[in-house]
Amino acid sequence: QVQLVESGGGLVQAGGSLRLSCAASGSIFSINDMGWYRQAPGKQRELVAVITRAGSPNYVDSVKGRFAISRDNAKNTVYLQMNSLKPEDTAVYYCNAKVREVARMFTEYDYWGRGTQVTVSS
Repeated sequence: QVQLVESGGGLVQAGGSLRLSCAASGSIFSINDMGWYRQAPGKQRELVAVITRAGSPNYVDSVKGRFAISRDNAKNTVYLQMNSLKPEDTAVYYCNAKVREVARMFTEYDYWGRGTQVTVSS
């Protein structure tokens, strides 16, 4: 089994910054893409940013230039640096990882964290 644990959410004023972290643990053989999604009340979950194992990032248009995703493969950890936060960034942020486990290394599975709340006040 694999667990993803997020941290770093909280309440911040508009224009402020937060840094989210997500650490994967368990019987991990390898991790491919890692990413961050968010879900605001009454809305569908959306992709915010994703990063390949090689470190190539992609972002949804609404966060380009404000958010930066990075990862530490040695620590099985992905980060999301969020700057110039806006009230519309308020949501629960979920970590996602595409994992091959030691016992099932020929199959890639999606794992999700439980989410961390980010609230941006105006």
